[in-house]
This record gives sequence, C-alpha cells and structure tokens, in this order.
Amino acid sequence: MIHAVAHFVRLGHAGFVCAREGVFGGIDTTLLPPPARAAVRVARLIERPASRVAANRLAAALTRLGPSYVKLGQFLATRPDVVGVGLARDLETLQDKMVPFAQAEAERAVEVALGKPLAELFASFGAPVAAASIAQVHRAAVATDGGRRAVAVKVLRPGVERRFKVDLDAFIFAARTAEKLSAEARRLRLVEVVETLRRTVAIEMDLRFEAAALSEMAENTKDDPDFRVPAVDWDRTARDVLTLEWIEATPLSDRARLEAKGFDLTSLARAVIQTFLRQALRDGFFHADMHPGNLFVDDAGELVAVDFGIMGRLGKKERRFLAEILLGFITRNYQRTAEVHFEAGYVPRHHSVESFAQAIRAIGEPIHNRTAEEISMAKLFALLFEVTGLFDMRTRPELLLLQKTMVVVEGVARSLDPKLDMWTVAEPVVRDWIERNLGPMGRIEDAAEGALEVGRRLLGGAPELLARGAVLAEQIDAITRDGLVLAEQTVAAIGRAHERRNRWTAAALWVIALLLGWLVYLLVR
Repeated sequence: MIHAVAHFVRLGHAGFVCAREGVFGGIDTTLLPPPARAAVRVARLIERPASRVAANRLAAALTRLGPSYVKLGQFLATRPDVVGVGLARDLETLQDKMVPFAQAEAERAVEVALGKPLAELFASFGAPVAAASIAQVHRAAVATDGGRRAVAVKVLRPGVERRFKVDLDAFIFAARTAEKLSAEARRLRLVEVVETLRRTVAIEMDLRFEAAALSEMAENTKDDPDFRVPAVDWDRTARDVLTLEWIEATPLSDRARLEAKGFDLTSLARAVIQTFLRQALRDGFFHADMHPGNLFVDDAGELVAVDFGIMGRLGKKERRFLAEILLGFITRNYQRTAEVHFEAGYVPRHHSVESFAQAIRAIGEPIHNRTAEEISMAKLFALLFEVTGLFDMRTRPELLLLQKTMVVVEGVARSLDPKLDMWTVAEPVVRDWIERNLGPMGRIEDAAEGALEVGRRLLGGAPELLARGAVLAEQIDAITRDGLVLAEQTVAAIGRAHERRNRWTAAALWVIALLLGWLVYLLVR
C-alpha cells in the first residue's frame, strides 16, 4: 500500500510537470471518454504560456523530469506501435544531454572503480566534454613508452542506479494498472515494454557490456574498408568506467568542415547506408544509435562510430526476412514478399497470402513512381508495419528498433547527399547476402549444419534421453502402484476451488428456494 502511494505521488508529479509544459495540449480529446476529457481540460488550466510546438513541449517536460524520463522518451521513440507514429517521430528529437556532475565526483568514481589512485591510472584527467543521463565523458591521457596517448573516459553518473530503479518501479506500477483497466493496454503489452526498458538500462549501466559491444563490432568489421570503431583500453575499464581510444576526427554533422577537408560527401553517404546494412544483414549486430553526434570521419576518410550503449541484434530468421523484403520491393515481387511474412510466422496462417500481397503492392507500387530522393526504406518499413497490423502481425521489437535506426541512418545519409538513391546503394549489400545465404551454396551449408545438429542431438543427447526415459518409467510405475500423488499446494488449491464451488451452489439453492417461496406466496394470495 505504501509503495502504491509513493508511485502515485511520483506519477502525479510527472503529470503536473507535463501539464505545466503544455503536453496535454496536443491530445485529441474527441477520442477520450468524458472523465478523461474533463481531466485534460483541468490539466490545461495550469499550462505554462509558451509558443513552442507540442514536440518541444514534450521534450522539455521529459528533460525536466530527469534522466529516467529522458531514457523512457528515447525508448518509446523506437516503439511507434505503442505511442503512435506521430508521437514517436516527435520523441526522436529528444536529446540525452544533462548537466555534468562535479569533477571531484568523477575522479573519485574512477579511483573506486579501478582500485588505484588517479595519478597511477592517467597522466592527465580533464573536465567533462559531454554529459548524458547515465554517464559523462572526460578527455584524459595515458603515459606510454612512446609518450602520452589520448583516451576518452566514460564515467557512470553517481547515484543513477537508485534514481532509475525508483522511477522504473513507478513505470511498472503504471503499466500494470493500465493493463488491468484497458484491453488496449494489454494488447500493447505495456508491462513487457517497461521490462524491456529496465533490461536495456541495466545493460547500459554496466559499461563492460558497452566495451564488449565495441570489441564484437571491431571483430565483425575489421576487414571493412570504410568503417572502424575505437579500441578499448581493458586495463582501465570496469563496471562504472570505460576507457577508449580518443578519436581525432571530423563530426559527420559538420558538413562545412567535411567539404573544407575535401571529403567526397556522396561516397560518405553511401558508406553510412552500406555500413548499417552490412551490420544488420551480415553480422546481425548493429549500432542502434547512429545519429550524427555519434559518427565521425577520420583523416583517412573512414567512418568512426562511438557510443555503443544501444545495440540491436537480428537472428538468422530476421535477417532473411529483412533481405527478402528489401529484394522483393526492389524487384517488385510482392507475392514473394507476402510469402516471407507467412514463412517467418509473423502473420497468422488463417489470413490469405494473396490478400496480404495485394496490401503490400499498395505500398510498393507508389515507391517505384517516385524520384530517387523521395524513396525511403525507413518509411517503407513504417508503412509495412502499419499494414501488417491489419493482418494481426504481432509486434517485433527487434524489427521496430531496426526501422527506427533506418530512419536515423537515412537522415544522416540524406544530409550528405540529398539525391541519394537508397535502392541503388542498398541493392549490392542485399543481393550479396541473399546469394551467399539463400543461394545454392547457402542452402547446401544450411543443410549441412542441419544434419550436423541432428547428429549432435541424436548422438550427444542419447545418454540424457535414456536417463529421462528411465525416470519417466519409474514415475509411471509409481503411479500405477501407489496412485497419483499430488503436491500439498495442489491439494490445497483444489480444496479452495471446491469450497468456492460449494458456497456458490449453496447460494444458488437459497436463491431458488426464496424464489419458489415468493411464487407460492403469490399463488396463495
């Protein structure tokens, strides 16, 4: 009860801040029941006078509420199925920028995390150069035999775990309450959404996971000609501290400096798109926060990515789905595109493949009549998910994260080359993956792997299967000899159910008796 009151207080404060920032002004009250309409009208009475657009109001409210709400907003930007396409687009403008915490706190956190005095770890340790909701980054230097080496040191914000735990508990409480009261909330699985956010934040708060993601990405892309990631300094990395190679490069967002240095912007735009697609299709592991602030170009012309806190993964099935969808739209084979959805199990079998293909054609045909700069793969997938909802396709979080990242990546590429032809750039990567994995050689490899897996299960799992069979035989023999023995909890539950049934039966008999008595009374009168 006390926890519920605390959650109501926190959520009430959040509602007050949203009302002050005018967030409720963007709500269409005609779709709400009368009590909710009245609540919105009351909330608007305390609205702060402002001329800002609704998107900026929401961003301002979430920023005022603190790190947890900023992270919630960024996470919901990847879930248009939950908040709607319009609001998700608004939330994409939310920037994770916070006031830096004190230099002394950062230095003390580094010493505690790494177990050594700061002077033994770094030759110099500068002021923060960037601060976000979970951590901030300092420029430092490490003494080596060849002289000083510049590094970036990411330090977890002190006390952030406690703050996130309190707020996330309130979010869970709100989601459970909503699911109890609303069928739509249950359909959207709001509790699962918040639990996913909780897991994501927990991973982001252990900087060793980000170091591991950097290491994995470096291994995946070591032979790529136009992309690299900073090297991890594992000796100076712990749960609360991450030390990386300092990147001396030009921000991809600084078009003027890129042009002044003579970089080919069209080639860079192609590299951005193809790098992302290689990560998603070839590796099944992609950087899911590729906004311009996280992308740089070094003097060799290579793309360099930073901030690996948010990563996406795609299994073989999802990668095949993505590749065949893209190729289907490129070749206008809508029947095959529809079949892929059914083969992947995303669309229930009771729907018609032909009807689904017709719906996909309605999306694909208009694209082929547009100029190159008007074509958007991200928009295509957004429309596709909208249509698939009509055919009961369940939400796929990994594909939604992929689509959200596509939006960002396309925006970055188009800022470099507004006339970039997405299909032409994407086709070599997509076709290469399909030929390698779904062509004759790919099918032979799949068959070989399948045969090996069957062999391992049959041979390697034989002792386990025999052991399970022996246990099952003993259990059947005991049931035959002694009867079925139920656990105490099961017996108690059956007893409670029986008592409830007896009470209801008795009550029903009393009601029937009273009705009969009343009828007799009426007849006697």
